[in-house]
Amino acid sequence: MNTIELNVTGMTCKHCQAAVESALQNVAGVSSVVVDLSAGKAKLTTQDVPLELLIAAVAEEGYSASLA
Repeated sequence: MNTIELNVTGMTCKHCQAAVESALQNVAGVSSVVVDLSAGKAKLTTQDVPLELLIAAVAEEGYSASLA
């Protein structure tokens, strides 16, 4: 298992937080996700999921992500 932390930009409310959390949880190989709205961070536990897939999942919801 790998722990990955992402910087997420564009989140402004709890709905945004929930959308990012849901998008990341739906990526195959992600076992847990915690999104901190105030810090603009997402912490994930994954099984060898390519970073590009995680960033794409966040982008599909309308937000930007990068490796923290």
